[in-house]
Amino acid sequence: MTKKVTKIEPVRQKVMHELRPKKRVCAYCRVSTDSTKQHTSYVAQVEYYKSYIGKREEWEFAGIFADEAKSGTQVKSRDEFIRMMKECENGNIDIIVTKSVTRFARNTIDSIEAIRKLKALGVTIYFEKENINTMSEQSEQMLTILSSIAQGESESISTNNKWGIQKRFRDGSYNLTCVA
Repeated sequence: MTKKVTKIEPVRQKVMHELRPKKRVCAYCRVSTDSTKQHTSYVAQVEYYKSYIGKREEWEFAGIFADEAKSGTQVKSRDEFIRMMKECENGNIDIIVTKSVTRFARNTIDSIEAIRKLKALGVTIYFEKENINTMSEQSEQMLTILSSIAQGESESISTNNKWGIQKRFRDGSYNLTCVA
């Protein structure tokens, strides 16, 4: 009784690549004011992420969603964030890349709700500065802490700005400009 031996040739890389489709990746960028400095940051974020995503062969560019002169404290006022979430719900995005937790949201509840919703849809968020991937085991704990810190920073900045304006009013040094 002779045994028949079948030789199995290795699968080529190209075939493997075809079996595993490219991930559709977008970036989310945000700056909170319309100052020249912030505009420069906004443009830099957009250009950086176009290049960052484009360099990866396993990724397909799914767009840049960018809110300029928008606070991160309320999702409802960020049109591009809302549009990005809808694209995820429609199954058009697999991965979101963003600079940091503070760029994604500065409200703990909004941030965690969005992260959980995206995770349930199978969408990964990668926070580059913090090197956090939402599909990792410990990401939610860390993101809850970082989101709380981001919210606290936002509240502190707001309080400091209001205090400065009130002080200049009291001192008579506040400069009002009227637009006709």
